[in-house]
Formats: sequence, C-alpha cells, structure tokens
Amino acid sequence: MKKTRIIVGVIILVIIIIASYFIFLKKEKNGYSLAKVSRANVVQEISETGIVKMGDKISLGFKNSGKIEKISVKSGDEVKKGQELAKLDTGEIILQLKEAQAGLQIIQAEKLNTDISLEDVKKIAEEGLKNAYQNAVTNLEDYYVKAYNASNLVNSIKRDYFERGDQESIIIADNEAIIRIAFEEIKYHREIINAAPKVDENIDTALSKTKDALFKIINSLGTIRETIEKSGYYNIVSSTDEILLDNHKTYINTAYTSVVNTQQNISTVKTNNTANINNAEQLTREIENKLTEETNSLFYSKVQQAEAKISLLQNQIQEGVLSSPADGKIIKIEKREGEIAKATESIISFLPSVPFQITADIYEEDIVKVKVDNPVDIKLTAFPDKIFKGKVFNIDPAEKLIDGVVYYEVNIYFEEFPREIKPGMT
Repeated sequence: MKKTRIIVGVIILVIIIIASYFIFLKKEKNGYSLAKVSRANVVQEISETGIVKMGDKISLGFKNSGKIEKISVKSGDEVKKGQELAKLDTGEIILQLKEAQAGLQIIQAEKLNTDISLEDVKKIAEEGLKNAYQNAVTNLEDYYVKAYNASNLVNSIKRDYFERGDQESIIIADNEAIIRIAFEEIKYHREIINAAPKVDENIDTALSKTKDALFKIINSLGTIRETIEKSGYYNIVSSTDEILLDNHKTYINTAYTSVVNTQQNISTVKTNNTANINNAEQLTREIENKLTEETNSLFYSKVQQAEAKISLLQNQIQEGVLSSPADGKIIKIEKREGEIAKATESIISFLPSVPFQITADIYEEDIVKVKVDNPVDIKLTAFPDKIFKGKVFNIDPAEKLIDGVVYYEVNIYFEEFPREIKPGMT
C-alpha cells in the first residue's frame, strides 16, 4: 500500500512538471516583445556643480588672435542675443579657404572628369556605330541597284542571243537563273530593312547574305563572259553588250569589295568602341579606388586632410565674429578697430540682462561637448524637488587651472527661477 502511494505521488509529480512546462516555459519561448518606433533626440548629459551669482559683467573675446576689422557697438548700447558686436579681419583666412576648396575640387574633379569622359566615350561609340550602320544601309541600296541592273542585262542577253537550245544557251540560262535568284536574295533582305525600324542584327544579316549573293553574281557573269568569248557567239553578241557585260562585272566586283569593307568597318568600330569603353571604365575604377580608403589610404587621407582644413578655416571665419551671448548691455569697449586682439583677450565687457546666472567649471574633456544655447537642467540644493530650465550663454575661451587640471568657465542663465533664489546657492 505504501509502495502504491509512492508510485501515485511520482506520477502526479511528473504530470505537474509537464503541465508547468507547457503553461509557463513554452509560453515564454514563443513570446514576442513589441515596442513602438518613435523619433527622439539623443541626449548626452554632463553634470557639474556651479554657483548662483548676481548678473555680473562678462569679458567677451575672440577665440583666435587677429586684427580687429570692425566694432559694431559702443559703451552703453543695449544689445540682443546673437547681435554682432565685433569682427576680425578674416580676408586672409577666406583666401586660404578658397585655396583649400580649390585643392579639394581638383581631387574630386578627377573622379568627375572620368565619369564625364566615360559618358563621352560611350556616346561617341554609340554615334560611331550608328553612322557605320547608316552607311551600310546606304551601301545596301547601291548593291541592290547594281545587282538589279546586272540581272536585267543578263536576262536581255539571254533573250536576244541564247534561245537556240544549244549547250551555250543552257549555260547562259543556268547562270542567268543563278544571278536572278541571287538578286532576289538581295531584294528580300533590303525589303526587311526598309519595312521595319533599322535593327543592327538585320543589317548584319543583310550584309552577309548580300556578300554571298554578289559573289555568285560575279562568278556567273564571269562564266557568261567566258562562254561568249570561247564560242561561236563571239561574233554574234554585239560589242556593246559585251562592253556592258564587262562594265557590270566591274560594278559587281566593286560592290562585293564594298560589302567586305563595310563589314570590316562595322567590326572595327565595335572593336574600337569596346576597347575605348574598357579603357575609360578602367580609368574610372582607378580613380574610384583612389577615393576608397581600403584601396588607397594615402589618397583618401589627402581628401580627408583637405576637408578637415576647409572645416577648420570655416570655423575660424565663424569664430572671427563676436556676437552677444544674451540680451544685455555693453559696459566697456576695451579695444579699437585696427588693433590686434590676442586669443581669449577681453575685447568687450558685457552685462547680461538676467538678474541671476550660474557659473560652472567644466573639465577639458567635457567642454568639447558643450555648446552655446545648449539646454540645462538646474537643480538647486535649496529646492530639492524642483528642476529649473536654463541655457548656456557663454563659454570662456581661456582655460583655468584648478589643482593642475584644466577647466573652462561656463555661464548659464535661468529661463525661470524662484523669487527666493539667492546668490551663492549651489
């Protein structure tokens, strides 16, 4: 009895394990996690401690040294955020920028020129082949006329002189039939070309068939002329017809040579086109390889250096304009137009219109991530449950050494602040 209970218990346990697998584990295995796709800003936060100060004057200066070209304000002026206050002479930098841009354009033009060259080569190739086939169509019309005239002449000679049923008449009749059939072959392919849009393959076929037909006509004309020459018909056939026969044989010979030359011309054009296009494509690939880092890092690095130089010069031109970081008042002009301003040297003393501001020292590795107008979340110790909004309005270009570590002072103004705020709060 005890043994039975154990067996039953084991069976029940197995059932529970199997049921648990299908209910829980299998569900998890076939489950899917779904999320809605949405667009949002990627934010990189920098945290630092600062001190609330009364709105105090700020020394504004240029990040780079240079000759002051223009000062647009005077002491006591009320200014708006972003208003131009002063400007350095950036004429030389602009010239350097143009030179750098020209240098980059030369590098990039190599690729552009090869693209244009390849396109030109393809157009020239297409036009050349088109002309070759147009000439072939014109020549085929000439071959048709020559074959037609030769066939008519032979038919006329056969009717006038070779209706006696003798051996010579049979030879003439057989060759007249060969010429007539050859002419019909030329006529057939001419009609195909004239009845439909000109297709290169049809023209190639017409040339090939016409060449074979002309060759047969040449041989038959030769046989007819030889038959007349060696038989009693020499004195029967008029000298005029003999001369005409010789002339038409010459015409057909010329036509045959022309067919061969036309075919050769088309073949040469195709061969040259293929070679020219292949050469242009190879040149394009070589230039593309130069513009690919993996295939030619040296060339690519030159492109990068040129772009970096352009970016640096553009930044220097932008930094050559001193703008008001916020609404406020000009307290003092410390330099004159035409004087040399050193990097970070105070040019203008400025008093923001905001009553309070925060100054914070930002570590040198983090300062590159901070820009004027960046939004700021401000947490004051005195108001632990509130977050106030602010913005960066000035970054002092001069470094500060604190315990041997480089920092840069950043000024932040409140977009909103409590009435209870006091200077010195952190």
